[in-house]
Amino acid sequence: MKRQQVYLLDAYALIFRAFYAFIKNPITNSKGVDTSAIFGFVLTLQDILEKASPDMIAVAFDPAGGTFRHKEFPEYKAQRDATPEGIIQAVPYIKMILEAYRIPIIEVENYEADDVIGTLAIQGEKKGYDVFMVTPDKDYGQIVSDHIKMYRPSRNGGFDLWGPKEIGEHFDINGPEQVRDLLGLMGDASDNIPGCKGIGAKTASKLLKKYGDIDNIYAHIDEIRGAMKKKLIEGKEDTMMSRYLTTICTDVPVSFDDEAYKLKSIDREKMLEIFRELEFRSLGKRILGIDNLYAAQPPISQSDASTSLTQEAKENAEDYYQASLFEGGEQINQNTLFGEDDFTEVKSAATLPHTYHLVQTKEDRDRLWSKLSQANAFAFDTETNNIDALKAEIVGISFCCTAGEAYYIPLPKDRTEVIDILTPLKRLLNESKHLKIGQNLKYDLQVLGNYQIEGSGPFFDTMIAHYILFPEEKHNMDDMASRLLNYKCISYDEMIKKATKKNDITTVPLEEIREYAAEDADITFRIYEKLLPLFDNQEISNLLKLIEMPLMPVLASMEREGVKLDTKVLEKLSKEINDRLVETEAEVVKMAGKEFNVNSPKQVGEVLFEDLKLGNKPKKTKSGSYSTSEENLLKVRKEHPIVQKILDYRGDKKLLNTYIEPLPGLLHQDGRLHSSFNQCVTATGRLSSSDPNLQNIPIRTSDGSRIREAFVARSNDYCFLSADYSQIELRLMAHLSRDEALIKDFIDGEDVHRATAAKIYGVKLSEVTQDQRRKAKTANFGIIYGISVFGLSERLDIPRGEAKDIIEGYFRHYPRVRKYMDEVVEEARKKGYVQTLLGRRRYLPDINSRNKNIRSFAERNAINAPIQGTAADIIKMAMIKIYKELSARNFKTKMILQVHDELNFDVFKPELEEVKEIVREGMEHVIPDLSVPLIAEMGVGSNWLEAH
Repeated sequence: MKRQQVYLLDAYALIFRAFYAFIKNPITNSKGVDTSAIFGFVLTLQDILEKASPDMIAVAFDPAGGTFRHKEFPEYKAQRDATPEGIIQAVPYIKMILEAYRIPIIEVENYEADDVIGTLAIQGEKKGYDVFMVTPDKDYGQIVSDHIKMYRPSRNGGFDLWGPKEIGEHFDINGPEQVRDLLGLMGDASDNIPGCKGIGAKTASKLLKKYGDIDNIYAHIDEIRGAMKKKLIEGKEDTMMSRYLTTICTDVPVSFDDEAYKLKSIDREKMLEIFRELEFRSLGKRILGIDNLYAAQPPISQSDASTSLTQEAKENAEDYYQASLFEGGEQINQNTLFGEDDFTEVKSAATLPHTYHLVQTKEDRDRLWSKLSQANAFAFDTETNNIDALKAEIVGISFCCTAGEAYYIPLPKDRTEVIDILTPLKRLLNESKHLKIGQNLKYDLQVLGNYQIEGSGPFFDTMIAHYILFPEEKHNMDDMASRLLNYKCISYDEMIKKATKKNDITTVPLEEIREYAAEDADITFRIYEKLLPLFDNQEISNLLKLIEMPLMPVLASMEREGVKLDTKVLEKLSKEINDRLVETEAEVVKMAGKEFNVNSPKQVGEVLFEDLKLGNKPKKTKSGSYSTSEENLLKVRKEHPIVQKILDYRGDKKLLNTYIEPLPGLLHQDGRLHSSFNQCVTATGRLSSSDPNLQNIPIRTSDGSRIREAFVARSNDYCFLSADYSQIELRLMAHLSRDEALIKDFIDGEDVHRATAAKIYGVKLSEVTQDQRRKAKTANFGIIYGISVFGLSERLDIPRGEAKDIIEGYFRHYPRVRKYMDEVVEEARKKGYVQTLLGRRRYLPDINSRNKNIRSFAERNAINAPIQGTAADIIKMAMIKIYKELSARNFKTKMILQVHDELNFDVFKPELEEVKEIVREGMEHVIPDLSVPLIAEMGVGSNWLEAH
């Protein structure tokens, strides 16, 4: 008969593990609560419930106030940092969640969870159960038996099952009975347990294999010779104490409760309440099977995708804005903004009073146009049949100028009729007295552009405004409505289910689409009213009015213009790489000495780590296969030439599958590639691109850079112009740090990497070798990102001692850089954020964390964010300035691409020299009073590769 299975969880061990799993990308809810530990713990628990299907389960917590070990050995765990704030906040929630699961919580005064679980495990085994101790803590190995096992979360996800055999193999000892003696000898630094000084794991293992346990080692101490004997004698007291401290107590005053531990049904109402507060939408879907926490997929109409400004920049921006349109509004505290009434009652169209009008006749439309013409501000939103704005046909349009009241105009299929109906809108969109509000306005303006309807602002995009205020939040309308208004929008999926023809929005009953579309305009207007008062700070307001909003139509123009693609170049490159893949595959198979599928990670892992026996203890995946990620392959690259061949093969395959073959399929009917440029994705302020992502086209390999050869000028009358900021981040570091030596290098026009190498290595500029320049370049850029000695050593493949000398040499010759880094971190500690020269903020909630790892990550962001963010702000301002000048001169030349610090233009050849001056002026003189000059390097050619 199968034994029933009992799972006993070590709460704090799993909570700490979950917290650090999200250390680089912590999860926070709209109130700023770090929910990483809670989320990770619940994921682990739910995985156990779903995959292991336990018959019984319980969770043990360490008690407050310490245990008997702390009383007998005050130094026990004394070296540990204070518990991170995220964990302190998490524990009460986790206990509430366990109560909602109806899983018992066991906590015994004076005893750790290890002792409680050890005691219960032995009791459970005696009752005839199979017991699984869920923990990553190695101490539990001493309790393991044929019916008590460790159910250990693995580094690659999933769980490893450790029985007596696995314990013996892992620790290189005879079995579980020797674990406490092993820990007694080697100690445990994480718990501040000293062990026997000078005795490590290997020595301890040898001693135990020979003598069995610590008592027998000391009984035969005279057989042991030399330094080892001396260490054991001198360390005997510490050894005995260490064994005592690491021995799990198995007579805790607690009894195994068969009935209490039985798996029970969830208290759904209680769980729902907790998940609402924590905003655990995905867990609500997975565990409760409901989606009322789930942010609905954005509807088709919501394609979500301290120096002063120059007077000229302000004047340029005033063409887009009138300051009065952004003034007024009551100051809103952030807590009020997000609603202290929390989630007691989520509002929706069914509960929030509103009036939504269907506008179908000319008379009704005229009344609406008249109403909008008298409004200072109105929100609008288009309903379409395609998420690609340039391909979309408009189905209807909604408007709102007063919260709670909105209007929906259904539109016919005939383009001429649509243009006629919307003619008054064209006038409204170009009147500067109205503030035009939208969510992802670029999409709506692109759609209207398909009907020759354009607008000149001023604009207020709620997505962009929210991004400026809260860069690391989500900016789609459903999430903002939930967080700012406590409102659940009608989802596109809900609405489209009512269509009489599958997925055809035009067949949705008008009453239904009216509610859905008018709600979009209404909620957008309400979000605008929430966000507007937060732009009371002049610098934040300038980001909105003078940079991000004026940039939006520039990006729209670039997207509509697109870039011509020469598919023959890609066809030729595709053939070359495919031929090379065949050759490389044959070479890899030959090196392996057997036939296998080079495209199968599982088979590659078996060849490398079983047949060729590369590496020491190679990592495995959740499924138990060997991990053949690039990171793991690089670790064994030097052990066999087959590894580099596999990396080459994968690199070619990725190039082929990511760019060379897909790009032609992304062409529009005009034969051009129309990438989307996204303003609201990166926390640093940088733009990103998608469909395709042009930011990641590789340029360091010859084949990768050849992809750029396929991006060509539109005709023989045009050429490609590429303008790239030269070392802008290093120049900004020189300005921000005010380091005289670094500033001088740039002013003198030196090759800054060669100049840095000369200083670090103490040689003349003319004597700097290419290898020295390479290392100095890596140091120059790495220091901006807070690179460590270990990181520089790994990146350059040099000894750590040399990496240390390079970094110390750098700071010795550029001392103000070090001082600036310290100052900016200290300022971030006081303010909780850093900002760019133009006022863009990066909030750093973990900058004062007591946990070193969390704090260090925030410190690196504090150093880098002002530099990278300022560079992003500068190129955005340059784009606005250049776009305006090209438009003012009515040039045929168009700005078509932006990639990091680079701008690209499709230039009408007769305009080339004038365009070069416009671009140089726009890029180099966009921001005043910098300590070092900005330099834009330009190239011209028939394609992107030639020009770059």
